[in-house]
Amino acid sequence: MTSNNKNDSFKNILLEQPEEGIYLLTVNRPKALNALTAATLDEIASAIAAVAGDDAARVLLITGAGEKAFVAGADIAEMKDVTMEQAREISERGMHVTHALEALPVPVIALVNGYCLGGGCELALACDWILASESAVFGQPEVNLGIPPGFGATQRLPRKIGSARALELLTTARQVKAAEAVAIGLANHAYPAAELKAKGLEAARLIAAKGPAAVRLVKQAVLRGGNLDLYTACALETDLFARAFGTQDRSEGMSAFLEKRPAKFKGR
Repeated sequence: MTSNNKNDSFKNILLEQPEEGIYLLTVNRPKALNALTAATLDEIASAIAAVAGDDAARVLLITGAGEKAFVAGADIAEMKDVTMEQAREISERGMHVTHALEALPVPVIALVNGYCLGGGCELALACDWILASESAVFGQPEVNLGIPPGFGATQRLPRKIGSARALELLTTARQVKAAEAVAIGLANHAYPAAELKAKGLEAARLIAAKGPAAVRLVKQAVLRGGNLDLYTACALETDLFARAFGTQDRSEGMSAFLEKRPAKFKGR
């Protein structure tokens, strides 16, 4: 196991590489329930860029420090007296982070270990899927503050769980516990809190062992294709399928299969 620490310039997050190709980003403000300040969002954006720039990256896991919260929302004290123009800047900063997460070429898995509310839920929604602890609580409470969500929830939540369920949660601010989150498709799985990180690493190892070029193409096909009509999306799949045949990974994977040996992928 490696333990490369990438935290020299970070005050509000931790970025580590617990194993080769696997990154772990931890929002590290446990006394504030990991609330998202402007500085914290900027650090998350920098960490995402660092992972995106590493050709050896295979998976990014995201979690929150402590046992109480993944991220309990944006920092309301920081937003209380802002102007409309400043509010636009806050939303744009959050959108930049969630768009960057979604655009990351490798899979991103949220390990939701407690309260996952407001901007925290939006951060998790921008990940490719969510693993939750059994104590996790999800919610979009913004209407309690007289505002709508601003980091993408009104768009990503309906795409994930359907517009009717999303509108219910967005307009009532009702909170959802882990079991219900799994039942409605918000989270993929729920585990005892003590097992969550291990389960996340287990999933990351499974992905990291596959053909890296193929995994990246799969993510691209699913995310890009979701915004296209079926015929155009299938044409996109054909293009990406053909592109894979120009990679060393494809040659290695098929040779290893025929030779009945483990493949040694290079990500090229």
